[in-house]
Amino acid sequence: MSVTRKCTGYSRSLELKKSGLYPFYLNFSERDQGVARLPDGREVIMCGSNDYLGLSTDPRVCDAAAEASRRYGAGCTGSRLLNGNLELHDHLERKLAKYFGKPAALLLTTGYQTNLAAVTGLCGPGDHILIDKQAHASLVDAARLSRARVQWFAHNDTQDLSRKLDQLPKQAGRMVVVDGVYSMEGDLCPLPELVRVCRQYGATLLVDDAHGVGVLAEGRGTCAHYGLVEEVPLVTLTFSKAFGSTGGAILGDEEVIEYLRHNARSLLFSASLSPANTAAALESLRILQEEPWRSKEVISKADFMRRELASLGYPTGAGQAPIVPIDTVNEKRTLIAWNLLIEQGVYVNAVLPPAASPRLRSSYIAVHTEEQLARALEGFDAVRDQLLHDDFVH
Repeated sequence: MSVTRKCTGYSRSLELKKSGLYPFYLNFSERDQGVARLPDGREVIMCGSNDYLGLSTDPRVCDAAAEASRRYGAGCTGSRLLNGNLELHDHLERKLAKYFGKPAALLLTTGYQTNLAAVTGLCGPGDHILIDKQAHASLVDAARLSRARVQWFAHNDTQDLSRKLDQLPKQAGRMVVVDGVYSMEGDLCPLPELVRVCRQYGATLLVDDAHGVGVLAEGRGTCAHYGLVEEVPLVTLTFSKAFGSTGGAILGDEEVIEYLRHNARSLLFSASLSPANTAAALESLRILQEEPWRSKEVISKADFMRRELASLGYPTGAGQAPIVPIDTVNEKRTLIAWNLLIEQGVYVNAVLPPAASPRLRSSYIAVHTEEQLARALEGFDAVRDQLLHDDFVH
């Protein structure tokens, strides 16, 4: 039987489009500093972006990207190993290592490939990977591709992790994989306890800090937030959130980075990060260092929205990051809620399984103005009775 047979019977997306509730792949004709414009000319308050510091459209970042393209070209046309390495790449690695307090850094083309490199480059048959049940999909895929034995432990449950580590063969290689900040709930990992458990059982701890860097501890991320930079051997990050670009990096000891530089397949067999994206990330890092107010501001604005949404009756949870989820109970309720908010000029993310349980994922950025947040709250208020009514789409 052809493997494409499943495609013939796939109808979920088409049914949603036909019903007018489809919330994905929405086109934006423009984006700028907290707002976006739809092709029909409507402006929406962007409360669904990971552009936490507001740097993706910052003129300084855009100019740096344009200048790098003019100097080096649109792409590097090869892997870093062979012909695609630029001094610009090496320079960014040195800057990242210094800023985040690690001996060395390794630059990759996407955040997804970064996690693949860190996990599959170090783990293989005979090793054991223990991964938080809410860890990012790229970490899950990396664990599976490594051919190591994979176990999941309950979210942020270090007792469950300890039990599973205790059952492993004494001499087996072991890695524990977590997010620093979880992208759907906005909650932090219990890093002090994770460090303690990993030390006790001789496990290597990897923290994917995609949503922590640029935000927590004046931008230095989750490890710095807990004062544990030196206690975490491996950190991965992406430039597609706070750094307003794309790409990623692994931070760790020099010998580990040197090994991955010559053994990580997602680095060796992929074209290198474009000059534009590299320069954009480098300029964003410079701005982050010179303008630490951005990190403080994004947390302050998310806390404000979390309080205000809760006062309107929305179930928002208690995160510490720019991410404010709203529980919507089921899929149909999520889709209708998303469409109602779009009609009010508020853009959030509709999240459905298997990504996570049904919810609206809202997120906020440092350069949101008071007026923009007020307009967003007006939109949430306008649809509150429909969304929170007990009879709403059970």
